Amino acid sequence: MNIAVITGASSGMGAEMARQVDRIYEDGIDEIWLIARRVERLESLSRSLNHKAKVISMDLTNNKDMHELFVLLQKENPNIKLLVNASGYGIIGKFKDIPRKEQSGMVRLNCEALTDMTHMALKYMHKGARIIQFASSASFVPQSGFAVYAATKAYVMSFSRALNEELRKEGISVTAVCPGPVKTEFFDIAEKHGKILDIKKYIMSEAKNVVKKALVDAYHRRSVSVYSISMNLFRLLTKILPHDAILFLTGLL
Repeated sequence: MNIAVITGASSGMGAEMARQVDRIYEDGIDEIWLIARRVERLESLSRSLNHKAKVISMDLTNNKDMHELFVLLQKENPNIKLLVNASGYGIIGKFKDIPRKEQSGMVRLNCEALTDMTHMALKYMHKGARIIQFASSASFVPQSGFAVYAATKAYVMSFSRALNEELRKEGISVTAVCPGPVKTEFFDIAEKHGKILDIKKYIMSEAKNVVKKALVDAYHRRSVSVYSISMNLFRLLTKILPHDAILFLTGLL
């Protein structure tokens, strides 16, 4: 059985990825596995898809839940054609002002769970398979007021590019998706303790456009996917200017 596995599928980028994978992969995918905590949202999404969908309500940071997924994979022994790690969250604000639990939670979900999920899935992936990891434009440079989130996404970017090279000879590709601000529920959580820079409100992208670009780039086995002119210019800027200068300039904003 050929499947696509999508984490964070209950909302935002994960849900949009599920909808577009459902439309694009008319052949080659027998079932889409939807993973997230909010079962009602997953069930609603599954009913809207043309593909058969398996709803898996779980917490990726919970060891018991991850073990149950490990056992399920052993039982089903699927051929994972596509893995999308879209789970994650960020919180804006000064490091000292954000509770420790929320800070460490970002590391556990954005880094540890993504790494564990990737390692678990690779056993069931073969030549031609693709992995899409959601990083962020925040991975390009350290970000004051978004310190832990930016650091976790820098990890995702570095890990994904290295893994892409490791798996090249096996015919498995890894694409790190690095969007800027996107119109999703992300900021409902992110702005609990602080606000995004005003300029980011004017360069927000639509989730459907970011996901479409990500799927095209993954199809062409590109290691990094960056949507929009503004984010590509920002990436270029972070390669030209010293990071200390960028941190200083964003601090002024």
